[in-house]
Amino acid sequence: MACGSCCVELTSCVFEYDTPRIVLIKSTKVGLMNRVVQLMILAYVIGWVFVWEKGYQEFDSVVSSVTSKVKGIAVTNTSELGLKVWDVADYIVPAQEENAFFVMTNVIITQNQKQGLCPEFPDDTTRCKSDSDCVKGYVGTHSNGFQTGKCVAFDNSSEKTCQVFAWCPVENDTAVPKPAFLKDAENFTVLIKNNIWYPKFNFSKRNILSNVSTAYLKQCVYNRFTDPFCPIFRLGSIVSEAGQDFQDMAVTGAVMGIQIRWDCNLDRRDSYCLPRYSFRRLDNREIDHDVSPGYNFRFAKYFKGETGVEMRTFIKAYGIRFDILVFGTAGKFDIIPTMINIGSGVALLGVATYLCDFIVLHILQKRNYYREKKYKYVEDYELGPNNNYGSQP
Repeated sequence: MACGSCCVELTSCVFEYDTPRIVLIKSTKVGLMNRVVQLMILAYVIGWVFVWEKGYQEFDSVVSSVTSKVKGIAVTNTSELGLKVWDVADYIVPAQEENAFFVMTNVIITQNQKQGLCPEFPDDTTRCKSDSDCVKGYVGTHSNGFQTGKCVAFDNSSEKTCQVFAWCPVENDTAVPKPAFLKDAENFTVLIKNNIWYPKFNFSKRNILSNVSTAYLKQCVYNRFTDPFCPIFRLGSIVSEAGQDFQDMAVTGAVMGIQIRWDCNLDRRDSYCLPRYSFRRLDNREIDHDVSPGYNFRFAKYFKGETGVEMRTFIKAYGIRFDILVFGTAGKFDIIPTMINIGSGVALLGVATYLCDFIVLHILQKRNYYREKKYKYVEDYELGPNNNYGSQP
């Protein structure tokens, strides 16, 4: 019995056809609701899709290259180094990087190192009382060399540490200079040259604009309000624009981001395609959890001593790494996305009809009356010899 009922229902569904029926409802409430929904859809399509999102355009992402050149002189006078002038060959390490540059702002220097035997720098793992506390050949995570198995006095003091075969004397980096050794780096400047290309539109441009003269480039410095398109930046201004203090940052180093954004509407003149600069600190620093802060690395300068023995000056450099990040999208009119978005907008207008039908037929008080007018049920009886409607008068 149940099987037969299911077959009847299935047959009924298969052999039924629904056709739309237009019912004109003269109601202020329903008519106003329909127009409001249509206006909202039109506002979305025109305002958001076409005006804000430029749905009539085809888009391409930027391809970019960046070079930088830092300029500035600093002078220091210390008991260790005496009077010394620092130029770009001293504080820019390495000389060239891809889309970045590093400026040394603080330094710990260990001079005249040569390979030999010397006491390890004292800490919890290297202090000893006798040779039995030192393991021959042992190398710890933070060791400066191989232990020889001997326990010796550190720098003629009463403190003893394990002897190592290493570059001697070993580095002492416990005291970071404060204020920063090269605090004058705040006034250094950097010239950033950025070339961009949008391959889909074969459009290229650079941040040194066509109206910029050599004379202007020699004296301008970027300012958000007075010189927003000058490609020369003062390092202190970059840091302050990001809401940071340069002198504080210079002590232990940091990572800064220089963001260049190229958003271009290629339906307008090329002169309207301009770079926009912004700055932010990339390494998050937590004031209440300041463990291993900043940015530093080590390098050495090698030379031959008077006896021909290889020696080196060992440098732990603290500084600010500037990463240059280029973003951008270009758009240009294209008929295909225009037609696709127009078609989508027309289709969305059908939502107004479905929404109003749902409210009229299921929510309003007269829903049963409207439903009777909306739907009409017709059965198609097979015509017999006496049921020929076409032959009736």
